[in-house]
Amino acid sequence: MPTVARTALAALLTATLVGCGTAAPPPAAPAFTATLTSPTNVVLHWPSDPAAAGYLLEYANAADGPWTALQYLPPGQTSYTHPNLIPETPFYYRIRSFAGPVSATVTADDAPAPGTAAPSANAASQSAPTDLTATPAPDQSLHFAWTDRSTDEAGFLVEIRRPGAPDFAPVEVTDPNATHCALSLLPGEQGSAFRIRALSYGPLSPVVERTTGKD
Repeated sequence: MPTVARTALAALLTATLVGCGTAAPPPAAPAFTATLTSPTNVVLHWPSDPAAAGYLLEYANAADGPWTALQYLPPGQTSYTHPNLIPETPFYYRIRSFAGPVSATVTADDAPAPGTAAPSANAASQSAPTDLTATPAPDQSLHFAWTDRSTDEAGFLVEIRRPGAPDFAPVEVTDPNATHCALSLLPGEQGSAFRIRALSYGPLSPVVERTTGKD
């Protein structure tokens, strides 16, 4: 997968979506601000929500959309810079938290052989994905497969913990009801740990708008 596509994390989930299975209710929408720090750079800020597993940031060029997924962000991140924008153009932004139960963890180096399942998740929620496998391919990609146990997930989020990193971060998203996906590894990602989250979303924040200046 091209790096640009991974940065955007495949803008697949832009509609209003609901909770997942028996998972706890999603956290409340954070307060949200946008600041034009140069004619074509917008910096977005929101307060940290300890109940969130991360955030989905979306943008549009009209107040009523269409909306595009800009980035899936880890829970500790509270700002994002949207740089090098089209001059003299309105940009609208909104953000929502996400949550949802996660699978057991597999790594890129000791992935099970094809047909061998990783240990099932020891999760409190019975809607967590199970039987996660990660099969290496000759093209330096990993092919993930899992069992979908939720009934109304918004999709599945692949999360990565790179070598030396303390936490997992979002890296790829799928459609609802998916049970497999592939991910191309970037340099330095060999030996990373992976897990799958059954996504549920919190409420949308208020929309904020900034119009860029002359370049």
